[in-house]
Order: sequence, then structure tokens, then C-alpha cells
Amino acid sequence: MKRKKLLSLSLAFILGASILTSCSVSEAGSDVSTADANNVKGSYKYGKIDIPGKDGALCGAPIYIAYENGYFADEGFDVNLISADFETRKIGLNNGSIPIVNGDFQFFPSIENGIDVKVVDGLHEGCIKFAVRPDSDISTVDDLKNKKIGVDEIGGTPHQVASLWLENAGISADPSAGEVTFLPYSDGNLEFEALANGEIDVAALWDPLGSIHEKAGDVKIIFDLGKDPYFENHFCCFLYASNKVLNDDPEEVAALLRAYRKAQEWLYEHPEEAVDIIINKNYASIEDKELAVELIKSYGFPSAAEHDENWDSHVESDVKYFVDGLAKIGYLKSDPDQFAKDIYQKVEVQK
Repeated sequence: MKRKKLLSLSLAFILGASILTSCSVSEAGSDVSTADANNVKGSYKYGKIDIPGKDGALCGAPIYIAYENGYFADEGFDVNLISADFETRKIGLNNGSIPIVNGDFQFFPSIENGIDVKVVDGLHEGCIKFAVRPDSDISTVDDLKNKKIGVDEIGGTPHQVASLWLENAGISADPSAGEVTFLPYSDGNLEFEALANGEIDVAALWDPLGSIHEKAGDVKIIFDLGKDPYFENHFCCFLYASNKVLNDDPEEVAALLRAYRKAQEWLYEHPEEAVDIIINKNYASIEDKELAVELIKSYGFPSAAEHDENWDSHVESDVKYFVDGLAKIGYLKSDPDQFAKDIYQKVEVQK
């Protein structure tokens, strides 16, 4: 009971920062994207929309590919990829000007706090690693008590993943408990520098930065979201649709999901070509193509065959899985069974 009270004191702080943040190279080798061609024709059914898609994370690949390969345009959208902080996303989702965003289970408390969205699909599996210096004696979660952990933002995905990892091991992630300290860094390179100079003990990093430094021998990895027993084989990121858009025009959301699914399937079939696009268009900062391909393959993007009748059940069960996990450690106050049902909506994707 005491821990839940402590967690509730910091919950408002955590909630305030949640979520995660041209021409194309087509298979035919064209220099003009489908999006550009459709723009000339003026044939966008749904018009211009904003989608947050400039956070630099490699695992945002479905957004980049759906844009560059023209899948958004094929489904009737003139997409403008934007950088958007939490407040911008919140306003856009609530009023429908941003119809869809990607984010992980750390979004759930924000929904409980009033953000008007629903989970409508799964996007990919793990893409976060926790790194320590090569000479560090930290090797497991049990070694993190009284340590300083760097994150990109308080309430962001690495922070929430770390919190769940810690709480499941019996270590309070509540700052008022004093068992760990989280320090935010707006840039992953600054976070890595802080790790190297001893300002922090652990760096919770988005791919590809953690993997790049691991391969260079600059760090050792003590946690991999895609391989940890609690998180592996579960979606770390979902797609969230604006309830306003879902209510006003559910077919618009279905069309967006078709674009995302086309991109996921293309990523599964063409990881090397996808990496060429991502690197050439500067969507993520990585020069090691071999490593980037390895990472893209590790995110569990589905094949066309996997987008079957069991797909939606997989998404729904993973929503319930993380609702239960967050409720167990006091990050959700609602009844978990009812809350899981309330925040997920199945969308009929096929035309």
C-alpha cells in the first residue's frame, strides 16, 4: 500500500511526458514517389494529415517505409511527417488533426488520465537497450539499486521500461523512494557521454545507438527489450488512433492501418532495401548497414501470412499483458480486465 501511494505521487509527473516521439526509392527504381505522383493528380481521398515520424529511431521504419514507398498515398493520404512532443500529440489526437501515433505500453496511464485514443494495432517488438561501461560491475537488475539511470525523458519509453523492469525485481522506480535516480538527456549522444564520464551508471538507449556502441566495444548491454524474458515476443509499440477519427470515419483508420501493414510486410521481405532508404533519407543515424539490417530483422515485423485472423487476438492479448503488468506495480488504478477491454478497438482493415 505504501509503495502504491509513493507511485501515485510521481504518476502525474510521469504522465506529463509519455509517448514516444520527397522522393522515394521504389522497387522499380523510380525517382518519383507514389506520394509525389498522387499529389500532382490531386487524388487524396482523405487529404493532408500530420503523422509524428521524425524521432530518429530505427524501429520507426514502418512509418518511413509507408511514406517513402507511397503506401500512405495509395490509401488516400497526403502525409506530412512531423516532429511532435507529447503535448502536440495529445492535442492532435484529441481534436483529430493527428489521427494516429505509435507508442508503447507506457501510453496506457496517459489514456487512464484522459487522452482520447484507443489501441488499434501492434507495430513491432523490442528496440531499447540498457548499457553500462565495459568495466562496470553492474550486470543484472538487482545491481541497479542506488544507481543513476539515464533516459531520454521522464515518462518516455526507456524510462517506463526501466521502471517496469525495476518494479518487477522489487526495486522502487518512484523517485521519492530514493532507490534509483533517473536523469533525462534530450540527445542520446549526450546520454552516452554521461555514461562514459561517470555521470550516470546506466544508459537506457533507443536503437540504434546502444547497438552501435555495443558493437564498437564501448559498452556492455545488461538489458535488451527484445530478449528479456518478460518483454520478448510481445509488442513493445502499438498504434494508437484518435477516438474522434475512429468515431467520425472508422474507414480512415482502416486505411491508415492498411498502409502500416503494407510497410511491415515489405520490411519483412526487404530489410536490406529498407535500410538503404532509411540511411539515405537520414531517418536514423546509423552508417553500419549490416548492423541496421540485423536490428530491423529483430523487431519482429510480420509477413503477409502473419496478418491473419489471429493477428488481432495477438494485439489484444498483449494489451492485456501490459495492462496487468502496470496495474500490478501501481501504475494503473483502473480494474485491469475492464481497462484492457476499454482501450483496445479492433478495426476491420480489409476493404
